[in-house]
Amino acid sequence: MCRQVLCASFARGRITVLRRAVSEHAAYEGLSGRTLEDFVLAVNEVTTNAVVHGGGRGELRLWAAGDRLWCEVTDHGPGLPPGWMSDAGPPTGFEGGGRGLWLTRMLCDHVTIVSGPGGTSVTFSAPRERRAGE
Repeated sequence: MCRQVLCASFARGRITVLRRAVSEHAAYEGLSGRTLEDFVLAVNEVTTNAVVHGGGRGELRLWAAGDRLWCEVTDHGPGLPPGWMSDAGPPTGFEGGGRGLWLTRMLCDHVTIVSGPGGTSVTFSAPRERRAGE
């Protein structure tokens, strides 16, 4: 069974507020410790990418399904350039940026990236402990 937890639009200047809301909802949904920290960091990286590279805004959706908390971040930008969706290691060199999707793959499970000229959608999950009564 799938249960919607949070649905929110975001733009530049609202990522901090969104990250706090995700952290609160994720903790309530059974993420804790390092798993919670990693999940929130991944959310921050992907939402920042949506703002910087994906048209300046996006939508985030969180839902609980079984023993996992899922997140989907969607933007309406130009899509990822060729080569960005590979499973290669981290970017080389010391230039800033370019590590958000790689980091998300390292921190979360079931990472799926769908990208095209109409935007990019990144979906990922983390294990959760079920709340009493679920």
